[in-house]
Amino acid sequence: MVFASPISPSYSCHLSSKDKELLYFKAKGTKLSTINKIYPFSLLQRSHFLKVDFSSQWERGESSKFRKSAAVTSKEYSLDGAIENIQLPKGDCWSVHKFGGTCVGTSERIGNVAEIITADQSERKVVVVSAMSKVTDMMYDLIYKAQSRDDSYLTALDAVREKHKLAAVDLLDGDNLASFLCKLQDDINNLKAMLRAIYIAGHATESFSDFVVGHGELWSAQLLASAVRKNGVECKWMDTREVLVVNPTSSNQVDPDYLKSEERLEKWYSNNPSKTIIATGFIATTPQNIPTTLKRDGSDFSAAIMGALLQARQVTIWTDVDGVYSADPRKVSEAVILKTLSYQEAWEMSYFGANVLHPRTIVPVMQYDIPIVIKNIFNLSAPGTMICRSSGNEYEDGQKLESLVKGFATIDNVALVNVEGTGMAGIPGTASAIFSAVKDVGANVVMISQASSEHSVCFAVPEKEVKAVADVLESRFGQALSAGRLSQIAVIPNCSILAAVGQRMASTPGVSATLFTALAKANINIRAIAQGCTEYNITVVVKREDCVRALRAVHSKFYLSRTIIAVGIVGPGLIGGTLLDQLKDQTAVLKLKFNIDLRVMGITGTRTMLLSESGIDLSRWRELLSAKGEMADMNKFVHHVRGNHFIPNTVMVDCTADSDIASHYYGWLHRGIHVVTPNKKANSGPLDQYLKLRTLQRQSYTHYFYEATVGAGLPIISTLRGLLETGDKILRIEGIFSGTLSYIFNNFTGSRAFSQVVEEAKEAGYTEPDPRDDLSGTDVARKVIILARESGLQLELSDIPIQSLVPEPLRASASPEEFMQKLPQFDQQLATQRQEAEDTGEVLRYVGVVDVVNGKGTVELQRYSKEHPFAQLSGSDNIIAFTTERYAKQPLIVRGPGAGAEVTAGGVFCDILRLASYLGAPS
Repeated sequence: MVFASPISPSYSCHLSSKDKELLYFKAKGTKLSTINKIYPFSLLQRSHFLKVDFSSQWERGESSKFRKSAAVTSKEYSLDGAIENIQLPKGDCWSVHKFGGTCVGTSERIGNVAEIITADQSERKVVVVSAMSKVTDMMYDLIYKAQSRDDSYLTALDAVREKHKLAAVDLLDGDNLASFLCKLQDDINNLKAMLRAIYIAGHATESFSDFVVGHGELWSAQLLASAVRKNGVECKWMDTREVLVVNPTSSNQVDPDYLKSEERLEKWYSNNPSKTIIATGFIATTPQNIPTTLKRDGSDFSAAIMGALLQARQVTIWTDVDGVYSADPRKVSEAVILKTLSYQEAWEMSYFGANVLHPRTIVPVMQYDIPIVIKNIFNLSAPGTMICRSSGNEYEDGQKLESLVKGFATIDNVALVNVEGTGMAGIPGTASAIFSAVKDVGANVVMISQASSEHSVCFAVPEKEVKAVADVLESRFGQALSAGRLSQIAVIPNCSILAAVGQRMASTPGVSATLFTALAKANINIRAIAQGCTEYNITVVVKREDCVRALRAVHSKFYLSRTIIAVGIVGPGLIGGTLLDQLKDQTAVLKLKFNIDLRVMGITGTRTMLLSESGIDLSRWRELLSAKGEMADMNKFVHHVRGNHFIPNTVMVDCTADSDIASHYYGWLHRGIHVVTPNKKANSGPLDQYLKLRTLQRQSYTHYFYEATVGAGLPIISTLRGLLETGDKILRIEGIFSGTLSYIFNNFTGSRAFSQVVEEAKEAGYTEPDPRDDLSGTDVARKVIILARESGLQLELSDIPIQSLVPEPLRASASPEEFMQKLPQFDQQLATQRQEAEDTGEVLRYVGVVDVVNGKGTVELQRYSKEHPFAQLSGSDNIIAFTTERYAKQPLIVRGPGAGAEVTAGGVFCDILRLASYLGAPS
């Protein structure tokens, strides 16, 4: 029997009478004459019922006519009319291009590819082309429908024909168009007959499937070749099943046979010499001349194999992205295009899920040091990414972190399996038995981690395979579990793998520490770690829900992108509103100069809150809060601000003076949310709650900043910590901590009445709406308690004696207005104290004192000589004096504005930036 196709090689098939009697379809009642019409020889070749010899004979020219020739009984591949004296040149004269399905997805794009090929100045070139976009999936769908006995496979086949017919009509004309359409129809007829056979059998062998699916590349290669010739460039098209020989493996992959492929390529070229060759990707043949495919991503593999066979100068992979990204840009919007990657780096990133190349694509070109360039067909000006052997000077002293860690990749939907037991230690063959069992169920081990104690072996597998793995391990090691030699076989589901990839990364001190610190500061818990001695990657396993945050955290830490922090503002009042305005004015500068991206994801007051998925427009926050605000709900607010997995770090900024808000700090810190606040209530509240809060903060990588609680924008807390951390011993802290009371007593001079000065301070905005909140001294006492606790004293607020400036009869006044109206009645008492001080050359000042030596604190009105620093203040300045063992003779003085929305908001802003620095922003 002889079958022919204008596009496929003609085949001959000799069936013995015994073979014919054994045919499967005879049992189905199908006539042998029907079978002879529908089965190309190459597919029947796989059947154990048949013993056949075959040949394929081609004659190529402009019209690509094929001979319907007699069979060649020898199994050796042959070509009619081969010109023996034409040698295949090799080396730098060749360049290889590969265009994927997207690149040739439409007739217009095929035309664009033809233009690129025409413009390429290489002396010789091979262009490997995939099937048109979606065609491979359409072909697989044909097979699925046919073997499912779904009659719609006929309609689907018509759609395949129509797609290529329309492309041909757009691209070609005249005889070329007529010739292609004729060949296309002949192939469709053959495919229809083959699919009918699959329909009857209800099954398709791998050979049948490979033969059907490979037609997409045959058609696209011929269309492109015709388009290139139309541009005036002489070219030949190659069915790579005539050239590439591969050996299928048990792992659903194939291994190229380079020796046989090279022999066939030389014979093919001898018969079809050309400087431009359009070759089919994806398809090949077995040593038995049975059509097969290179499996998924096979076209890239085809290009790499052709590059190796020709020892080409370069292999260019054309795709729809500008190159290889440092991370998945869908997860890390700041991901950057990498200019170069070593073969090993590309290999590692590909294995761990990066959209680079299949790892096997890199193998053929490494032998000859052939660079691979990833280019964007839709952005020809982009330089792309070059994958090549790394040069030694790339890692000289002074290198930056980003040159060491080239990129990050992730694998989702994996599960950890932990086999643990004391009986494993020192027992040869335990690991072998574990992984032999895993192999028996066909599971793929993605990562392995084992402690040196040999007490446990931990490995990751795809989540869909973990049940089978767990079942086989429990069955295989049932006796060991019963006897106690193994304590458990545990499965940890819902995991993801994060890999950091970079040449010589592990040999550079600090890189691993930086990686793990970035994860810790983002509150990411690491489930398992693996690192090979090749030093190309560090792999960690994290919770699936933490994967994107982990990826963004490490990407940001290595200066590949900005340090992004999700900000929630609680209390958009005077201080909170001023802070939002300051953030608005500084956001662009922070991004441009300091690589810090502060995104306010939510603003909440007592009644209304405003939420945003990408960040609130701070130029309109008041308008948006009023127009689009919703009912305030603290739990929903926190969940929203914290819930964006694309932002690894979150900070809550409490700008209120509310003790209820302060009670949330512990829960926020426990969830990995950083806290910045000028609110004094948490640090001056009940001692046990304060100690619990500080213990949690010290034991975690979550930060709690509260500089503005004591001195607004003055560096009081940081100065005190600096003294303690450097070994100094605090003896006494004394200061004027209230900007309001500083203003009042700086202006309480001469014959001015105390009530008059208080009224003036109230009108100027220095006091609280109710001046009694300032005059009571409680606010100063809270600052004293904060500093006392920072100094190591465990005091309660009730332990601090407070001299209140609110006259006893007025403490129960019904309103601030009533208080102010009656305050002049009590001016004389303070006027008398002022006069007594002036008579001795002194002034009155309202101070707070932390007496560390005696373990106590006080808040009271004291007298100081006019030469004392406390007497030199003006306006609403604060002043704090630190007496320590180092500063015993002359205290360390911190002085400056201590009140007002601008300086307080500035102090809070400074804490936010300090947090950004701790989280990885450059200092």
